[in-house]
Amino acid sequence: MTSIAQRAALQNQIWKIANDVRGSVDGWDFKQFVLGTLFYRFISENFTNYIEAGDESINYSQLSDEVITPEIKDDAIKTKGYFIYPSQLFVNIAKNANNNPNLNTDLKAIFDAIESSANGYPSEEDIKGLFADFDTTSSRLGNNVENKNARLAAVIKGVEQLDFGKFEDNQIDLFGDAYEFLIGNYAANAGKSGGEFFTPQHVSKLIAQLAMHGQKSVNKIYDPAAGSGSLLLQAKKHFDNHIIEEGFYGQEVNHTTYNLARMNMFLHNINYDKFHIVLGDTLRDPQLMNEKPFDAIVSNPPYSIPWIGSDDPTLINDDRFAPAGVLAPKSKADFAFVLHALHYLSSKGRAAIVCFPGIFYRSGAEQKIRKYLVDNNFVETVIALAPNLFYGTTIAVNILVLSKHKTDTKTQFIDVTGEDFFRKVTNNNLLEDQHIDKIMEMFDSKAEVPHVATTIDNAKIAENDYNLSVSSYVEAKNKREKINIEALNKQVDDTVKRIDQLRAEIDNIIKELEA
Repeated sequence: MTSIAQRAALQNQIWKIANDVRGSVDGWDFKQFVLGTLFYRFISENFTNYIEAGDESINYSQLSDEVITPEIKDDAIKTKGYFIYPSQLFVNIAKNANNNPNLNTDLKAIFDAIESSANGYPSEEDIKGLFADFDTTSSRLGNNVENKNARLAAVIKGVEQLDFGKFEDNQIDLFGDAYEFLIGNYAANAGKSGGEFFTPQHVSKLIAQLAMHGQKSVNKIYDPAAGSGSLLLQAKKHFDNHIIEEGFYGQEVNHTTYNLARMNMFLHNINYDKFHIVLGDTLRDPQLMNEKPFDAIVSNPPYSIPWIGSDDPTLINDDRFAPAGVLAPKSKADFAFVLHALHYLSSKGRAAIVCFPGIFYRSGAEQKIRKYLVDNNFVETVIALAPNLFYGTTIAVNILVLSKHKTDTKTQFIDVTGEDFFRKVTNNNLLEDQHIDKIMEMFDSKAEVPHVATTIDNAKIAENDYNLSVSSYVEAKNKREKINIEALNKQVDDTVKRIDQLRAEIDNIIKELEA
């Protein structure tokens, strides 16, 4: 296993390459080329490892394309989901990258061939368009072919230098970690736009644990606003304790981010037949209706974005929204995502959703939706997190945990905004494992913890106008200094006596001076 120090050194190296190669190009605009090149190397080595199957007498990269039979190709595509000829492998393109005048067109042809190799196979939709954002003709790479090729070669040679060791020796984790590291760094440096598609790993870990808590196995896991897939991948890390039987599902509206999510699945060794990430607007065009219900749902949907809402009169009859009897406001789609997730949730599962705090106390349609959720006993827990945990926003967001199998009619509220539940760092605050463990312990036990956790009967929540704000139920700790009144009164008395004594002494001095 690679040590933490080795992993950190690799990550520093890859970030240096990413910055050195891009030159004057904005990092956010350049991310597709670095991430795409890393992905190209990964699938090349992954495919080579599959073909060679541990036989040291076979060196796939040195074989001629002509020796590949239709049977070999067919079998490989059925298993891996795609095919790469020896001449198309990353290692062979990297050899002559600096001297190839046709590098940009050669790469485009290779990427097109890899994608089209899946045509007509079950993997077609999972492979189609994977390299769409790796545009080798983009003006971001340079003003002419020579400049484009020079920058492409620099990226390829930089990624070639990265030492992942032998592919079969556990570097699947290294490839995946390097990809996540790059995405995270790009997100951190992109501000708000970065936060729209990437949930920091430490927060993802908490969300995944909440959604999968207490389940020995889940049928499948789903993210209705998948982003780069970071939340789904955190669930994969629970394989030691949980079995995700049918795989990972998600929908993403942004085309570039959709491609990142699919690449991310492959890079974490999730084969095409174990994930199904689709492109489209989850609220207006849900595409995974036939896959529900899901035993685990995780999501960090965009905060308070506008949506069509009541402008589409058919939505009030949509099975996702009709039970609540009202649509989320057109200016704030937060509860539309919540109701969507609830509809997709199985009777044994949980959904853990990052939410903007305002939806828990505002009036109007949002209050009516809260009433529906509370009266039907779907809200298990509301957790107030510390501020500044996410990229692009400093607000202290909440996590809403939904469940359809509660055994009581109470709702838990947890306030972990205090400094005991995060570590302050330079740019963003951090949830460490010890903090996550403490939160999960309270979530599991439902124990009363003064100033941190409490459980409230739903009837009392109804009396409070269905307010679900954590601060309405968890009493803040009084941090004001306690004052000993008796000691203070004695101190005042002593001070008064001393003042009287000083006045008497001053009067005597004045009398002596006047005499």
